[in-house]
Amino acid sequence: MNWQTRITELLHIKYPIIQGGLAYLAYADLAAAVSNAGGLGQITAMSLESPEALRNEIHKVRTMTNQPFGVNFAIGDHGRPFSNMLEVAIEEKVPVVSMTGGNPTPIFDQLKGTDIKKLVLVAATRQAQKAEELGADAVMVVGQEGGGHLGRDDVGTMVLVPRVVDAVSIPVIASGGIGDGRGFMAALALGAEGIEMGTRFIATKECLHASHVYKQALIDSSETGTTVIKRSIGAPARALINPWTEKIREIEVEMPTYEALKEYISGEANKQYIYEGNAEKGFGWAGQVAGLIDDIPSVEQLITRMISQAEDFRLKWK
Repeated sequence: MNWQTRITELLHIKYPIIQGGLAYLAYADLAAAVSNAGGLGQITAMSLESPEALRNEIHKVRTMTNQPFGVNFAIGDHGRPFSNMLEVAIEEKVPVVSMTGGNPTPIFDQLKGTDIKKLVLVAATRQAQKAEELGADAVMVVGQEGGGHLGRDDVGTMVLVPRVVDAVSIPVIASGGIGDGRGFMAALALGAEGIEMGTRFIATKECLHASHVYKQALIDSSETGTTVIKRSIGAPARALINPWTEKIREIEVEMPTYEALKEYISGEANKQYIYEGNAEKGFGWAGQVAGLIDDIPSVEQLITRMISQAEDFRLKWK
């Protein structure tokens, strides 16, 4: 089956499958595995401590794959400066930069004159149109099923993707609730030209930084095993239900301020769970697709299985 779309042509990849940024988890091993399997792997820049650490991670990826990869910038990271980190990506001539969680204009300005492809994660039609106006090469559209930070409108992937497809002329990548070949084919049927997956790639062998507790929790979770936190401060985000997220929800009812929540929603609390498996002191991002996860394959096994499943569905439709 021919999997060519404008996304595969734009990014020079075999399959239109993109690995999400995954704060504190998306490093060289995972990125290279996804790229080697025919998708687009990504490094998470703002989880690294310095520009030189990012440079080292880029070099590491290049020792592990000769395929295209991306660097993700979570630009809504409470004002942490990203210009020096982005300069490293430019100097290293990375093929793709993706942007999540904030106003991408400064990144677009800094990337002017480069050949780096620009992907922007959006959660609303107007955001997608604005990204196109700024010069995005494609938009990644996340529905409310997704893990991590979401839009404020609670619009699901099934509705949001075709709305954005109709509103922009650049390629659309679907995200949120996708974890197998069925979701892949559904996204293409909605008019998307590729998919982005985050949660599903956590439960893989090459996601080395994720603890066994975190991965097992994804396997054990059902479609109702996640909750949205931070809604009270205007930054809704989906995570696995555990004692820590239950405490966050209690605080949001009793004292819905950033100051009251900051210790509980911090990067350190996130790392306590995803690295150490401590559900009493931290949390892990996850989408509702956790209800579809029942194993921990290698990345290659996962993508091969998805493509095979998608091709089987395509044959049934003929």
